[in-house]
Amino acid sequence: MTPSLLSSTPLEKQTWQWRDYTIAYTEMGQGKPLVLIHGFGASIGHWRNNIPAFAEAGYRVFALDLLGFGGSAKPPIDYSLDLWQELLNDFWAEKIQEPTVWIGNSIGALLALMMAADSPEMTAGGVLLNCAGGLNHRPEELNLPLRFVMGTFAKLVNSEPIGPFLFNRIRAKHRIRGTLRQVYRNAEAITDELVDLLHAPSCDPGAHRVFASILNAPPGPLPAELLPKVQCPLLVLWGEDDPWTPVTGGRIFQQHRGSQPIEFVAIPQTGHCPHDERPTVVNPLILDWLDRVATPEEYRTV
Repeated sequence: MTPSLLSSTPLEKQTWQWRDYTIAYTEMGQGKPLVLIHGFGASIGHWRNNIPAFAEAGYRVFALDLLGFGGSAKPPIDYSLDLWQELLNDFWAEKIQEPTVWIGNSIGALLALMMAADSPEMTAGGVLLNCAGGLNHRPEELNLPLRFVMGTFAKLVNSEPIGPFLFNRIRAKHRIRGTLRQVYRNAEAITDELVDLLHAPSCDPGAHRVFASILNAPPGPLPAELLPKVQCPLLVLWGEDDPWTPVTGGRIFQQHRGSQPIEFVAIPQTGHCPHDERPTVVNPLILDWLDRVATPEEYRTV
């Protein structure tokens, strides 16, 4: 059966206890495993137009809300890429236990790359959509005035009572919609459903503290530091009109194509979240790559 490009199959949420925290996740389909990792401020629902298509194509698809996001717990702790990588390692060990294709957007793509680099025994391949260069900008990446502005903003968000006031303004629905208009180039994808799924978790107790902690978190490893350790196939997809992680950031992946199994595809008229902006383009690109490269006969569902 030929899988549909889009499906309205509802996503059933489950919970998993990780350490002392509740983690929300979903699972759909049968076959070899894929794990979808969302970006900053997003959640499982950001993959609503991708999960059913991948499951229908013959894969066992997992997506989870990283600690601090979506329906997962939001404890007042120090957040970092290393923390979330530990979460993914333990999720794999308990729920999957076979080589997996990690698929991520933005910081989720950077986490997928970290898994591919650091856990080859867990990894069959990686799909990176507009991969972030870090959880935060490094000081040397910003000019002095912008470095001062960003540093001052991070301190204000962490302060009381200014921090909660600022966060409440940032998470207002009209501001979320305005941000989406900046980073999405497909205006039809900016729906009330999308705004609601981004807004709802920001109303949870602890959401402000998560936001403040992440603003002050270390940026984590650079893609250029991780790539030499990656031996599995990678598919790198990039929205050409992304103002947050410009397509020029994909050059590092293109430079490694000669020595590593990396495919790079730029997607025109698309911004930061290609999987949500243009799922009818992205889903077949990923499924074709899985069939050709990351899923040889021993990995593919018969």
